[in-house]
Amino acid sequence: MSSLVTTPTAPFARTAEVSRNTAETKITVRVNLDGTGQAKLGTGIGFFDHMLDQIARHGLIDLDIAVDGDLHIDGHHTVEDVGITLGQAVAKAIGDKKGIRRYGHAYVPLDEALSRVVIDFSGRPGLVLNVPFTSGMIGAFDTQLTHEFFQGFVNHAFVTLHIDNLRGVNAHHQCETVFKAFARALRGALEFDPRALGTIPSTKGSL
Repeated sequence: MSSLVTTPTAPFARTAEVSRNTAETKITVRVNLDGTGQAKLGTGIGFFDHMLDQIARHGLIDLDIAVDGDLHIDGHHTVEDVGITLGQAVAKAIGDKKGIRRYGHAYVPLDEALSRVVIDFSGRPGLVLNVPFTSGMIGAFDTQLTHEFFQGFVNHAFVTLHIDNLRGVNAHHQCETVFKAFARALRGALEFDPRALGTIPSTKGSL
């Protein structure tokens, strides 16, 4: 007789709120890692909000991000500091990492574009990003800031992250597949493994 295997739930609320205030930006991020994909976003950059919404919806993470940034200069400080603050919030919410799968990966297509993202909650920040954007701007979003966002995130979430856009002609599609694949990989890594409950997913015994 086969038995039904259910996905375990978090033994505690994996939520966090982090604020970051500098001379360049004032940011508050609230996350629920076990949410339903709800998002309340206000970065002042429409396309960036659209990408953050992909993280929420496809990662099943509730996100509330409020930003007052120096957009009269450009979007650099806003995008980078959101990455930093989101990374801090995820690191705070995840706790000791007991029972999580730790690794996650995803391939996501959008029409002609295809991206692959692999993530490891290793405790060691590292980013490898290969996205040959076909345009420098998507609306008011500078595509160079994709790197700054993810660099800020990995440095403060303490993850290893590999991002590859494998093909694509339309820059909007390229970027959207990256963020959707990131969301799916993040969701997989943060899920609980029913065969490893209460254990740290590392031979070291800590992450």
